[in-house]
Amino acid sequence: MTTPRPATELSADEARRLALRAQGFLGAPPRRSGVRGILRHLGAIQLDTISVLARSHELVPYARLGAVGRKTVENAYWKDTHAFEYWSHAACILPIEEWPHFAFRRRAYRNRPHWNHELPDGAYDEVIKQLRDEGPLTATELGGAKKTNDWWDWSGTKVAVERALMYGEVVCVERRGWKRVYDLAERAIPEDLLHDELDDTECLRRLVRLAGRSLGVGTRADIADYHRLKGEQVDAVIADSGLVPVTVEGWGKPAWADPAALEAPPRGRHRTTLLSPFDSLIWERARTERIFGFTHRLEAYVPKQKRVYGYFAMPVLAGGRLVGRVDPAREGRTLVARQVTLDGAKAVPAVAQALAEAATWVDCTDVRVELVDAPDLREPLVKELARILV
Repeated sequence: MTTPRPATELSADEARRLALRAQGFLGAPPRRSGVRGILRHLGAIQLDTISVLARSHELVPYARLGAVGRKTVENAYWKDTHAFEYWSHAACILPIEEWPHFAFRRRAYRNRPHWNHELPDGAYDEVIKQLRDEGPLTATELGGAKKTNDWWDWSGTKVAVERALMYGEVVCVERRGWKRVYDLAERAIPEDLLHDELDDTECLRRLVRLAGRSLGVGTRADIADYHRLKGEQVDAVIADSGLVPVTVEGWGKPAWADPAALEAPPRGRHRTTLLSPFDSLIWERARTERIFGFTHRLEAYVPKQKRVYGYFAMPVLAGGRLVGRVDPAREGRTLVARQVTLDGAKAVPAVAQALAEAATWVDCTDVRVELVDAPDLREPLVKELARILV
């Protein structure tokens, strides 16, 4: 691939601000359109099983909009067919308008020669028939999700319905008690979107363009990671994606930006908030280090004795910077900051504000601070929290 000579040079600070605005953290977020606007703006919101303060797909709109009701969040995603769940960056909630863009991935699954689970004879057709007659249904309602208590020991029914989801014949239309609720795509997806007419090249071109818009500015690896594309897939379409090549101070790699973002310099108020470790602002570790000088790693799957920052350490965003981390828990109506990492004394007010707002959102009336990496900052943090929570 021959990359055109960049016409625009960005400072590291300009690139950071472009990224923050593109992700909904700088300037006025699309409050009028609420959670649905955030979903369309980001293009993908990751799902995950871990729930500490709330599940990640709830934390993402909260981080941008503030204390939006958790029921409101779920309704915004699932009511009236505004979203569907599919494999993007990971298992993600996606705007319904993006259904056609994932035709390339559905085709790839249909042509996949090998699977981890064997599909029992007749199971696929039986699941489709049952959904047609009785759906929407969970895997349990279809006949059971697992053969044993082992996580990966799926039943024939679960294998069949998950295969149908990957193929695009079945859609996850909501999560009920964290269980996927499946329905036939022909019922769940609006007729004008229910097609696989876009060829692979057009699907990739559109996803690369949308990823660039959601990132503001990004390298090849950043853009590929957003919807988990291959680098060569990005290479094949980026010249026709509408993104423009730029150079960014200190990045050392070619980058591309959303031209509309370049036309309007980012302005407005910065959001102060706790971030889910699965927030798309910090999905890609190398990008997070490059933009914020901040090393982000989820330690939930790291043995306890090897954790540095805690089980579900949530970065704290303030003033357009990542200024600390909080590993939270809940005990009744107390939000517990089990471990706090601060970027010096200047971070204390922002971390206190983020903790206090999060506590209010999850209906906690108190915040208890336990371990602070700099012990001399524990008391100032506690005092600031007491002042805010009065």
